[in-house]
This record gives sequence, structure tokens and C-alpha cells, in this order.
Amino acid sequence: MPIQRRRFVAALGAGAIASTAGCSSTSGDDGGGGNGTDDGGSPAESVGVAGETLTLTTTTSTYDTGLLDEIHTDFEEMYGVTVDAVAQGTGAALETARNGDSDIVMVHARGLEDEFMRNGYGVNRRDLMFNDFVIVGPESDPAGIQGTGSATEALTAIAEAEATFVSRGDESGTHTKELNLWEAAGTDPGGDWYQETGTGMGEALNIANQQGAYTLSDRGTFISQRSEIDLTILVQGPIEDGPEILSNPYGVMAVNPGVHENANYDLAMAYIGWITSPGVQEAISEYQVNGEQLFFPEAVSEDPNFQQYVPEGWSSESDDE
Repeated sequence: MPIQRRRFVAALGAGAIASTAGCSSTSGDDGGGGNGTDDGGSPAESVGVAGETLTLTTTTSTYDTGLLDEIHTDFEEMYGVTVDAVAQGTGAALETARNGDSDIVMVHARGLEDEFMRNGYGVNRRDLMFNDFVIVGPESDPAGIQGTGSATEALTAIAEAEATFVSRGDESGTHTKELNLWEAAGTDPGGDWYQETGTGMGEALNIANQQGAYTLSDRGTFISQRSEIDLTILVQGPIEDGPEILSNPYGVMAVNPGVHENANYDLAMAYIGWITSPGVQEAISEYQVNGEQLFFPEAVSEDPNFQQYVPEGWSSESDDE
């Protein structure tokens, strides 16, 4: 049954991400981003969700970096609810939602998100934030890729040198990006030098560190672990003027209650309104590890991109007439 599976997923989330650390400055006088009520009632009373649980499936980078720990207490206190955040990697997070076992997803693989929406499982998608991907490896750099301006040329050099490369191999957003890069490079990786771990980003970085290997990482997770490993950034992403192909946008969307009637749609939409509000977007911007910003807010814009709400290339029947 969906509810039984949901309890199992929630139990996983309790061990994966505990939403315990507060962010007291995110809500503002009216409960953050216009979620207050005109009659003085609390947001929880207005939405009618107090005491409920929101199951959020998300990519491991939001867990490994500590971002959700930092901001979620504000939402839980504002609405009187609990957030069970389950870090699975993008592919698994979307599959859990597809099975009706989460209320909302926060992921970073637009192609997979578009497929999720086209198939009717996700609604009300919003651009949330971004960082970028980087190619990291040992300072010795056996493939000689340091400073390369092209991510695909760097991967080609790694393959030609048969230098050890650690792949997450878990259908996550990072793994999806990696496969897209290999395809763009015209290379089909394989052999003893190419190692698929089936792990999250943090563990993949640890394995690469142990083996003196290259890997593709989101910048945020790498920064959060840099002091504990000996790897260095060899190919930068667009945040540091690297190739745009290494951009890493994150999106958030509710599970369609028309497909899964047990989805907590009201609470999911309250969460989307909260996390895309100016106050919480500022908190995301201010979140740092070792003095470095990990994520860059994207939900509040003077010139919003309305394509964010629908799959790429989508148009209504009226647009075709």
C-alpha cells in the first residue's frame, strides 16, 4: 500500500536528514514570502496543515552540504509540521514520488524533471537555485586536464590516459550530467579505469580521494568536504567562468494529487511558496561552508523565465493553432 511504503521512506529520511538546525531570519514579519494571514492567524491555521508531515525526496547534495538542516526548522515552526527529507539522488527521488511515496521533490536534472511532468506526476514546478559542476582529481593530475576550458575535452583526455575515474553510477542528477558529458565527448567509458560506485556524492568523493581518481562533483558538496579530502578542482564550471555545460540548476515541484490522492498537496504548495519566497531565497544565498557560498538563489527574478513551469518544448493546443 502507498501509505505503508511512505512510512518506510519516512523512516529512511529520519536517518538521512534531521531538520533540526534553525534559520530564524528567513520568515519575516508575515511568515515569509507572503504566507501570513490577514486576520492575524498563523500560516498553519490558514493552510490547515498543523501536525502533518511533508515527505520531501531530494538529491544527496542538499543533504551532504547541510543546506536543508539549516533552513527547515523555520518552515516546521511556521506551519507546525514535520519535514521528512529523504536524500536519494535525483533518479531515485523522482521514482519514489512516481510511486506515490512523497509529496514533493527537489532535484537537479531538468531532463528527468521534464519527463516526470510530461507523464503527469509533477505539477507547479519552480526554479529554485543553482550552482555548478566541477571536475576534480588529484593534484598530480595524470591526465593533464588542469585548466582545460572544455569539460568534454577533459573527459576525453581522462579516457585516453585511462586514468581512474569514479562515477556515481546511481542515476542521480550528477550521474545524468556525467553521462551527457561522455556522450557529448563521443566517448563510451568502460574498463578497469572507470569505476561505478552506486553511491551518493559525498561517498563518491571519498572513494575518488582514496584512489587518487577523477570525478564529477557539484561544487557545493565538494566545498563542504574539501577540508577532509586531498582532491582539487581541475576544471571549473560557469560560476568561475568555466563552460556553461557544467551548469547545475535545481528545481522543486509538487506531486500531482490527481495521480496520487494521498499526496499532501496543500503542504507541498505551502513549502514551495515558502522556499521560493524572498526571505528564504536570501537564506539560501547566505548559507556558507568554510566561508564559501554553496548555492545561488534563482526563484526571485525581475525577469522570470516562465518556461520553468512546463517541460521543455511544451505548448498548449491553442499555441499550435
